[in-house]
Amino acid sequence: MIWIVGFTLLQIAAGLLYGNMAEWVVHKYLLHELGRKKTSWFSFHWHQHHRNSRQNHFFDKDYEESFWKWNARGKETLGLTILLLCHVPLLFFVPWFFGTLVYCAANYYYTHKWAHENPIWAKEKLRWHWEHHMASNQDANYGVTQPWCDYIMGTRVHYREELAVSGKPRLVAVKTSMLG
Repeated sequence: MIWIVGFTLLQIAAGLLYGNMAEWVVHKYLLHELGRKKTSWFSFHWHQHHRNSRQNHFFDKDYEESFWKWNARGKETLGLTILLLCHVPLLFFVPWFFGTLVYCAANYYYTHKWAHENPIWAKEKLRWHWEHHMASNQDANYGVTQPWCDYIMGTRVHYREELAVSGKPRLVAVKTSMLG
């Protein structure tokens, strides 16, 4: 009996770690590296979502529209659905792992949506993701729900706000070390 509880907890922990790693890998390699190419299917992320966020102080108007619409939000929803469907066979072997992946996908979607509808909340509660969009280096801080993989992979960059000569606030990198 104890091994069942242990195996269940192991599946959940592995699912959380795998979910965060998948979020980081997809964001960095598909949405940023491939997404920069205008001919790529993933270009919606860079050329719509990042543009909307930068132009509107982190707010993305696409999240006010239906997820059925063929915009950045709709493509994000489709991508998450496809990723989950690819993992369905795991349901029969490691059901708690698969269930945790469903949780991770839903948590990602709703956290990301809420953040881009509520920029002030995001700046306080998801600082790493807010900095990902608002700092000059948008090729850092790939984690959305958690910055775990950013710390592990050395892509977590901390910023502080200071006034530029123009009197406008700007973000200045203060720490880029791994695990710190």
